[in-house]
Amino acid sequence: MSDAFTCPACGEEIPTDSRACPHCGACEKTGWNEEASHCNGLDLPDEDFDYDEFVKTEFGSSAKPRTISFLWWIVGIVTIIAFLLLLFL
Repeated sequence: MSDAFTCPACGEEIPTDSRACPHCGACEKTGWNEEASHCNGLDLPDEDFDYDEFVKTEFGSSAKPRTISFLWWIVGIVTIIAFLLLLFL
């Protein structure tokens, strides 16, 4: 294809007079324009992104997983016993 350019959404070559990419369907309404680059605008994290550091920054260093309180254990057990009584009686 002498009169072609690369689709910024999927990377396939498409004719310059195309209104949409025949491979992925991208068009100007979906963010495709001639100035766009491949994967432009995805807001992906950098390659040196540290997830553990992000969690510490966002949630503090003393973030602990929540546990089920004792009351909810009792409610669950009573509910299971009530269900079994209704099932077998």
